[in-house]
Amino acid sequence: MKRVVVTGMAGITALGEDADTILLKMQQGQSAVRYMPDWEIYPDLRCKVAAPVESFVVPAHFNRKVTRGMGRVALMSVIAAERALQDADLAQHPIIQSAQTGVAFGSSAGSADAVLEFGGMLLQQQMNKLNATTYIRMMSHTSAVNMSIYFGLNGLTLPTSSACTSGSMAIGQAYEAIKYGKQTVMFAGGAEELSAAGSAVFDVLLATSNSNEHPEQTPRPFDLARDGLVIGEGAACLILEEYDHACARGAKIYAEIVGYGSNTDGQHVTRPASQRMGQCMQLALQDAALSAEQIDYVNAHGTSTDQGDIAETQATAAILGYKPISSLKSYLGHSLGACGAIEAWLSIAMMQSGQFVPTLNLTTIDPQCGDLDYIIEQNREISAQYVMSNNFAFGGINTALIFKRYN
Repeated sequence: MKRVVVTGMAGITALGEDADTILLKMQQGQSAVRYMPDWEIYPDLRCKVAAPVESFVVPAHFNRKVTRGMGRVALMSVIAAERALQDADLAQHPIIQSAQTGVAFGSSAGSADAVLEFGGMLLQQQMNKLNATTYIRMMSHTSAVNMSIYFGLNGLTLPTSSACTSGSMAIGQAYEAIKYGKQTVMFAGGAEELSAAGSAVFDVLLATSNSNEHPEQTPRPFDLARDGLVIGEGAACLILEEYDHACARGAKIYAEIVGYGSNTDGQHVTRPASQRMGQCMQLALQDAALSAEQIDYVNAHGTSTDQGDIAETQATAAILGYKPISSLKSYLGHSLGACGAIEAWLSIAMMQSGQFVPTLNLTTIDPQCGDLDYIIEQNREISAQYVMSNNFAFGGINTALIFKRYN
């Protein structure tokens, strides 16, 4: 078996585009959630708050020719990947365009604008809005494909589209591709773009927040007064590399991936199964050959939904015991296919600094939630050797990743 390390990281979030800036804003209690006036045209949409990426820097070399087949989700993905590649000091390395480099990247769906173009055809029986790139921008694997073309990748392409585990599953599958000797380098992560339709998915399930007048007070993961989730957007990419290859070229190493677990509830599309969540965490522990006692911090999925928070925290407490835990979705909203990648990126950054941010808006812990060491109000200093990042998706798809501090 090969060892797998993280040698490059980058992302785009509603609170910024570099980890230090994002974590500083979180430490200061800043929320990215705001009211969305553009959504007022949907009178039946209950939740009109979200965490948008207000702007992100598009490099000048991303001209029309380069971006023609990219919707917003693919553009964020490729930009994040390019920055991660530069961070890994691999941008000019010949291995990138060899068969030894691949991509595992996920999103729940492609770009909403492209869906509208096909919608015009079906509703108005006119094809004037369709063009040669419409499907490329709409397809769920648009990010992975655009990345492979942009960087000239010839290795594995592993597109993951599993809703809220798309990003974490991509990292897990990339890790396994290197671990079992199929690849030497992998781009891994996830992305999602914001649309009112994304909020409506959860709105019709009565799972979204109604705090339209006080967006800064929502979401509230694990809190007794939580009233639902808020969606966001963004992208994050990790460069994973086989350990010996990274050492041979003198790469800086952020962390080592030592465990990955994934399973499926097989019971209900939207109702989480706490026991299966726990079994997923056990699979990651077994893969890493670790005991529960060795996990120093848990980055929770923490969506702020009634059933989800209870099921997840009860599973975490049952398997791991009384562990420090917090949810980054309290600041960034639920970025769907991007969340697993963004949370993995920031979990590694927190492990490096030894400073772990609290869950925002958590004042009164729901007594039905599991018995855990919820980080509240201020940063917690933890000399963490191992952190676990968990995500759970529609369809009962569960993932758990374990990162080890690299000394």
